[in-house]
Amino acid sequence: MSTPVDTRIRHHQIFIDGHWVDSSGDGFLDVLNPATEEVVARVPDGTADDARRAVAAARKAFDSGVWSNATVQERRAVLSTMVDILERRKEELIDINVTSGGAPRGLAELIQVGAPIEHLRDMVDRVMPTFQWEKPSPAHIGAGIGQGVVRREAYGVAALISAYNFPLLLAMVKVAPALAAGCSAVLKPASTTPLEALILGEIAEEAGLPAGVLNIITGDKEVSLELSTNPDVDLVSFTGSDTVGKLIYEQAAPTLKKVVLELGGKSANIITEDANLDNAVADVIANTTIHAGQGCSLLTRTLVHSSRVDELVAKLKEAFSALTIGNPADASTAVGPLISKAQRDRVEALIQKGVDEGATIAIGGGRPKHQDTGFFVEPTVFVDVDNSMTIAQEEFFGPVNVIIPFDSDEEAVRIANDSKFGLWAAVRSADPVRAYEIAKQIRAGSVVVNGGGGAFPNTFLPYGGYKDSGLGREYGEAGLEEYLEFKSVIWGVSAG
Repeated sequence: MSTPVDTRIRHHQIFIDGHWVDSSGDGFLDVLNPATEEVVARVPDGTADDARRAVAAARKAFDSGVWSNATVQERRAVLSTMVDILERRKEELIDINVTSGGAPRGLAELIQVGAPIEHLRDMVDRVMPTFQWEKPSPAHIGAGIGQGVVRREAYGVAALISAYNFPLLLAMVKVAPALAAGCSAVLKPASTTPLEALILGEIAEEAGLPAGVLNIITGDKEVSLELSTNPDVDLVSFTGSDTVGKLIYEQAAPTLKKVVLELGGKSANIITEDANLDNAVADVIANTTIHAGQGCSLLTRTLVHSSRVDELVAKLKEAFSALTIGNPADASTAVGPLISKAQRDRVEALIQKGVDEGATIAIGGGRPKHQDTGFFVEPTVFVDVDNSMTIAQEEFFGPVNVIIPFDSDEEAVRIANDSKFGLWAAVRSADPVRAYEIAKQIRAGSVVVNGGGGAFPNTFLPYGGYKDSGLGREYGEAGLEEYLEFKSVIWGVSAG
C-alpha cells in the first residue's frame, strides 16, 4: 500500500501573490505513485484565469521594485534562508520524490533533492557575490568625451515551465537564477510531479520572499498556453520535449518574449578500441537505468569500435542481470518505474519499432515478470542498429540503449553528429588527448571525457544544447545571465 504524501503540504491550492488560494476552476489532477498506480495526492487543474492572476501578481511585484530594485545583498539574504529551509525539509522532499516521482532513494538523495539545494547554494554563495552586475565602459574620445557603465538588470516577469522527471531540480535551475536576477516569476510544474514545486511556495513564504515575486500554478496545457502568450510575461523558460518547445517558441513569438529552451537529447557515448571496457560498462548501465532512462542528457546511443562490440555486450548482459527492478521505496531497487502508463506505452511502441526495422534485442525488451502493478519496463539494449533507424534518432525517455559499431574516429564523430539533437555526449579512450580531439568535433553542449569530473558537474557549469536540444543555458553564471538585460548608461564630461 502506498503512503500518501504529508497532508500538511498545501497541495489542494495554488500560490498567488503570497497567498494560498483556490483555483478558479473545480477540476483536480491525480498525482500517482508510478510504482503502485495509487493516488497519493490531488492538485488543482489550474485554469487560464489562474495563470492570468499569477502573471498580474508577478507584474505588480516586479514593477513595484520590491524585489527587482532590492540590492544583491538583500536578495541573497532571502535566498540563503530558502537554502536553510530546504535543508531542513530535505528528508520530506526525498520521500515525496520517491513516492510521486518514482526515483530510487539514492537517486532522490543525490540528484533529485541534493543537487537543487546545491544549485541554490552555489547561486547564493558563489555566483551572486562575484558576478559583475555593473561594469565600467571604456572612455571614448571623438565627437565628444565621455564614459559610462554597463548594468545588468532583471529581465522582468518570467514564466517557468518545468518537466516531470527531475521536478525539484528542473524547477530550481529556473527559480534560482530568476530570483537572483531580481525577476518575478510564475512557476508551472509538470502535472504528474507537482508537489515539490508547491513546497517551494511554502519555503518562499516562510523565507520572507515578497508577495508576488514567486507564484506557483498547477495544471496542464491551458496554463502553459496562457503563460507563453500573455503579454505581461517577458521571458519563458521551458524544459521538456523538442516538440512542445517549438510550440512554445511559436506561441511566444507574437509578443517577442525571450525564450530559453532545454529540450531533448539522443546523446552519443563513443567508446574507442583502447578504452577500459569495465568503465564503459558502468557508463552504459548508468545511462540506461538512471531514473528508468527518464533523463534528456543520458547517453542512449552507445557507439563502440566494431572490434569491441561482442565483448561489451557480453559484459552488459552480466551486469544488467544483477540489477533489481522494483518499487523505489525498497532500498535494494536499482531501476524504478516510468512516470505513467502513457510513457510506458510510448517506450514499448518504440521498442517494437526497433524490432520492426530490423534491430535485435540483446537484453530485456519486455516488462519485469514479477511486477504486476506499476509502469515498469525492463532495461533494454539493442544491437544490429543503424544510426538511421527510428530507435537511434528518437528519444525513448525510458530504459533503452542502442549499440552502434564504428571503425574509425572520423566515423564515430559523423555518427554522433548525425542527429537533430546536441545536448550531451561522452568519449572514452586510453589516450586522453585523442579523446579530447574527438570531443572538440562533437556538436553538443556538453561532452564528458573519460567519466568527467564528478557525479553532477552541471550544478556549476553551463548546461544546454545545440540544434533541437534547445536555446540558451542553465546553471551558474550562464544561467543567471539568461534572466538579465544589458543597459548601457553613458555620460559626457559636460555638466548637462
